[in-house]
Amino acid sequence: MTAELAGPPHGRFDHAALIVDSDDTVERLLIPVLRRHVAARQDVLVIVNPETERVLRARLGRDADAVEWGVADAFYGRLGFAFTGFKQYLQTQHAQGRSVHVIAEPDVATDLEAPVDRVAAYLSYEAMCNDVYAGYGCPVTCIWDSRRHPTLVIEGVRSIHDHELTAEGRLENRTFTPASEYLSGRADVAMSPEPDVSDLDVTVTSLDELTGCRLGLWAWAVEQGFADAAADQVTSAANEAITNGLRHGMPPVRVRAWHHDKTLVVQIDDHGGRTVPADAGYRPPARPDDGIGLWLARQLADVLLIRTDAGLTSVRMYFPYAVTHRELDVHSA
Repeated sequence: MTAELAGPPHGRFDHAALIVDSDDTVERLLIPVLRRHVAARQDVLVIVNPETERVLRARLGRDADAVEWGVADAFYGRLGFAFTGFKQYLQTQHAQGRSVHVIAEPDVATDLEAPVDRVAAYLSYEAMCNDVYAGYGCPVTCIWDSRRHPTLVIEGVRSIHDHELTAEGRLENRTFTPASEYLSGRADVAMSPEPDVSDLDVTVTSLDELTGCRLGLWAWAVEQGFADAAADQVTSAANEAITNGLRHGMPPVRVRAWHHDKTLVVQIDDHGGRTVPADAGYRPPARPDDGIGLWLARQLADVLLIRTDAGLTSVRMYFPYAVTHRELDVHSA
């Protein structure tokens, strides 16, 4: 059995990285994999950017018709939505008795001018794939271009994929880090400093005051050009975090909101100083009475960060205009 066809390490989710470092990397390393799938009549779903798809289709020729080509917009959007969308797809395939090899090119880009490191947040979801997707029997290969991302990002990519497709074959990543360990290392994630003055600064001391706070947040989001439905989602995410702060932390809860260009930022601070589990909110609640708080907030916000420091537990959520409106049938304001 060749290195390319060897099975995944025992007990791990088959999660591979393909690191692109030249124009012909995809052609050299991925085309043989796809041809083997086609020859063996194995199911494969490819979700890549248009240029990568063009190259693959051209090299595959007639074999391209035997491959299922996904549309990025159907899977990517807010990070929590993307994570859950892939989970639902894999769950459905597993229920139908299918094992589909998913080959995906993550729709994230390193942007040093952005108010938050979206790629780092995406990698946390990628790490959780190793636990949440493990039971579905569908291998996933992720394509990352080392020319578009700094070395630290590529090192992070390798650490959350159990193996890598290379010119020498399928090689185990010796730096592979389990999800719990990877997320724990990011639990006290550094948040950028808050602005001296926020657009909105409200103190909530009880659940009775939530309605007024929600109305204020909704009006602020609309003033910033967000559609009503998008403002509803900003408000709903904040409501879950505020409620958690009141019930599980210690009031008063401070709610601040500001904007960075077309990205809205909402931060909730409670005085409980209670450390939140590193994997909080990545999985849907197992039972209805478990509550959906942080899980729902992660679905609605594009990026959600948590930090406990100096007696404060802070939850900060980012809502970029383009990403937040991506699933809505609206046009730019």
